[in-house]
Amino acid sequence: MKTILQKWNQISLIKRILCGLVLGVLLALAVPGIGVIALLGSLFVGALKAVAPVLVFLLVMASLAQAKAGSGNMGRIVGLYLAGTFLAALTAVVTSFLFPVSITLADAATDYKAASGVGAVLQTLLLNVVENPISAMANANYIGVLTWAAAFGIALRKASVGTKDMLNSLSAALTQAVRWIISCAPFGILGLVYNAVSTSGLAIFTEYGRLLLILVGCMAAIALIVNPIIVFYCIRKNPYPLVLKCLKESGITAFFTRSSAANIPVNMELCKSLQLNEDNYSVSIPLGATINMGGAAVTITVMTLATVHTLGIAVDLPTAVILSVLAAVSACGASGVAGGSLLLIPLACSLFGIPNDVAMQVVGVGFIIGVVQDSCETALNSSTDALFTAAAEYANWRKEGRSIPI
Repeated sequence: MKTILQKWNQISLIKRILCGLVLGVLLALAVPGIGVIALLGSLFVGALKAVAPVLVFLLVMASLAQAKAGSGNMGRIVGLYLAGTFLAALTAVVTSFLFPVSITLADAATDYKAASGVGAVLQTLLLNVVENPISAMANANYIGVLTWAAAFGIALRKASVGTKDMLNSLSAALTQAVRWIISCAPFGILGLVYNAVSTSGLAIFTEYGRLLLILVGCMAAIALIVNPIIVFYCIRKNPYPLVLKCLKESGITAFFTRSSAANIPVNMELCKSLQLNEDNYSVSIPLGATINMGGAAVTITVMTLATVHTLGIAVDLPTAVILSVLAAVSACGASGVAGGSLLLIPLACSLFGIPNDVAMQVVGVGFIIGVVQDSCETALNSSTDALFTAAAEYANWRKEGRSIPI
């Protein structure tokens, strides 16, 4: 059994998920209506639902507790990271309004009507903020979880090194537990796809295709339109040579590794070839792998608005801006594991009072399309780390009259 597990784990997660997806379709067409197979999907979603609130709480708290003031050019780089992530979320909001997509949810979910309008949203937001932190985690109140995690994290910034190390160890242990759950994704996706195809037929893949097209389209627009505009504002010259170099040397590698953390050495080498200051990029690249999450912001926003459109919830302009801010902030706390951004969808859904059970169905859909979505997301996130680091430093070079080597 141990040998079988080792060989199973040696196969890439993408290939395992594809196997689960194909097998789920074949079983649904051959022997529909077997409850035990559909149960695999429910167990997978249930495990994610159980661990997600605690994961958000510990990751955000540990990250803020460890935060240190930057030096040199770090202020501008962090500013670009945050601005880029917010603009990514805003781009996803605009795209989702222009091309609304609905997804198939359980019958009980489609009967649910959440409160809409900025007044109702703000009321829900404020009431959730002040909920008891233990109750917030137990009830999957992600707004409350995020608020208390931020408060405790800031309060712990002056804690002892031992306390901070303990927080890091706890967050690392929980991240490992999430990795174990996600390693079971092929079986969960088998059950989810089996249930969806048994219920709705193969037409369900047309729906998934439209959703994936919106996600990938948003990420492409950010990589090729939004980010170049940001870079042009910094360096005041044609940004595309730098943008395309970062996409080629960092984005392609990240697409296949699906890990911003694993792509850090690639970005370090890229920054060196761009003649950047090592004192800056040795800090900004690892930091960007944690907080520069434009792709994650897109995923969270698009998937949330797909849920909102499915439930028939009206979203006005102020609410859309609030969603963009929340998606950007929550994206900065995304777990480093493959598919980590999907676990933050319930946080954004809670802004509209959407129940956790409904939001977790959307997370399950995210894992089905994650074979492509997560690769594109990681490519955007990681390539942008090097891009914004270079843009910030080249902006100083421009002011000093130095020649920019791109």
